[in-house]
Amino acid sequence: MQENPGAQVLATVLKDPGRPRITWYGPDDERVELSGAVLANWVNKTANLLLEEFDAGPGSSVRLDLPMHWRTVCWALAVWRVGGCVVLGSADADADADAIIGTSPHPGPVPYAVIALPALARRVTGPLPPGAVDAAASLAGYPDLLGPVSPVDPEQPALVAAGRQWTFTDLTGAASGDRRPLRVLLPTRTTPVHTALLRMSQVLSNDGSLVVVDLGDREPESHAGTPDVLDHLRAVERVDVIEVPATPPEAG
Repeated sequence: MQENPGAQVLATVLKDPGRPRITWYGPDDERVELSGAVLANWVNKTANLLLEEFDAGPGSSVRLDLPMHWRTVCWALAVWRVGGCVVLGSADADADADAIIGTSPHPGPVPYAVIALPALARRVTGPLPPGAVDAAASLAGYPDLLGPVSPVDPEQPALVAAGRQWTFTDLTGAASGDRRPLRVLLPTRTTPVHTALLRMSQVLSNDGSLVVVDLGDREPESHAGTPDVLDHLRAVERVDVIEVPATPPEAG
């Protein structure tokens, strides 16, 4: 057994709590920036919700039916913080999940929470069926601190996606390849969700930070009137590297 990798990531970002760790650009020019302290608060609140509502812990399987988004980062880190496994992909995985987190209710017996993606959303729009958790409304009521959680087996699965699985060791194992803390830009259009989450964990474990950019349906050259939005953001956000997978995205 080892110290929970989710706890290790949060301990690293809290070494410099005021420094930006996750910067999100949405398709409607939404920009959200989470410092180390704010990221830790979101993750701890979400972890407390997972513990209280779904009894999540080591061995739990939580399906995230979400696009790559700053909220997805918080939910993935929270699942790992309590020792659970993040599952991505098609609804075929629903039956084996202990809980489902998505942007709309899921039919069936598996417990689920519904989240609202807009930054200022305080609750989900519209009624929810009995038993569904409105995560947007519920999170505010959970504490910013998380008590002790069970240790995890480092070889237990932490992420399942695209027909593969990664262990808790994999979440931070590649961080040693970065010689210095990096500020990494990930464009969501060319980065599968599982690739982005793995890189996020590795970058944060190495005391770095991420800029996640979702252009929606717009072409980079038309965004905000800039010749190339990614190069523009590289300068504005002081990005060290823009990472684009060399192979076409897999389903994630």
